[in-house]
Amino acid sequence: MFKSDVLEVLSKVHWTVPLYIFIPVIGFCIYKDIDNAIGIINFIELFALGLFVWTFTEYIMHRFVFHYAPPDKPWAQRVHFIFHGVHHDYPSDAKRLVLPPSVSIPLALLFYFLFNAILPANDVWGFFPGFILGYLFYDISHYAIHHFNFKGNIWKKIKQHHMLHHYQDPDKGYGVSSPMWDKVFGSDFIKK
Repeated sequence: MFKSDVLEVLSKVHWTVPLYIFIPVIGFCIYKDIDNAIGIINFIELFALGLFVWTFTEYIMHRFVFHYAPPDKPWAQRVHFIFHGVHHDYPSDAKRLVLPPSVSIPLALLFYFLFNAILPANDVWGFFPGFILGYLFYDISHYAIHHFNFKGNIWKKIKQHHMLHHYQDPDKGYGVSSPMWDKVFGSDFIKK
């Protein structure tokens, strides 16, 4: 994908790498939450809110950032290919199914500073681990959707939804770990 060997290496990642990076982040946030004595009920509420906000963020990022490729802007076409188009061209490439740290770490920092700026003092320690757990669920489930055969009906439906995005219409089905926002915003498939 790149002429530079360094950039090529930075664009590929084993599916377990996000776990090694972000599980300690979740643990640190929980520790900070306990250290600030926010309280278990407040923590659970903020954690659940973080998970919920992740689902919306996943949908928005996939639909409006990863699929941003206007035909009259060659730079946007190239950026689209680097960030997401290569995945659509090679959907089973095991090394390009989760975000590489060169992308996920800067994005996580950006979101952390955004949430820290808009949330009341210390609430980020309850909210951010939920948000990051949502991201991990998205990344790992995305890998699983492309490489595992599922027995359970829920996972089969999630896989079908994502495979329709790849093989039927890339302008629909932006929710990877859940089709919920596709239903809300009218980008769902008509399933028979």
